[in-house]
Amino acid sequence: MTILIKNKHTLQIDEFKFRCCIGKKGSTFKKKEGDKKTPKGTFELENLYFRKDRKQKPLTLLKCIKINKNMGWCDDIRYPKKYNKLIKIKKKIKHEKLKRKDYKYDFLIPIKYNYKKPIIGLGSCIFIHLTKNYKPTAGCVALKEKDFLIMLKLIKKNSKIKIY
Repeated sequence: MTILIKNKHTLQIDEFKFRCCIGKKGSTFKKKEGDKKTPKGTFELENLYFRKDRKQKPLTLLKCIKINKNMGWCDDIRYPKKYNKLIKIKKKIKHEKLKRKDYKYDFLIPIKYNYKKPIIGLGSCIFIHLTKNYKPTAGCVALKEKDFLIMLKLIKKNSKIKIY
């Protein structure tokens, strides 16, 4: 099963269509760290990370991991071995904090873009996460919570996302 992002406002799974938002500057095949663009291509999905202190574990076939306060996703180009990977937060390493004050990462799924052998500077921290207002993201794909929960019921561990 493949999740399709055909334009910057629509996420489709089979016959289900959901409103979504993507990077502020659209999508690209030439993604760079910090360019506010969503990478084009077909990618595997990682696990579902969720805030157990705010949300109950949703119905999904994905492996579910509880977010704790020392979890981050490395976007620091000075640390090639940690770049674009889940890390234990350290002050000297730049990262995206997973336990945020806002709601956006109450549920999130990392998209396996630049993932297996990450190339420094090609972009990191590309997630499917939550939105309330569909404001463009820094490069992620974002959905309203009710749609995110429906998507979780539809996708499987081997589902992919195709971004046009």
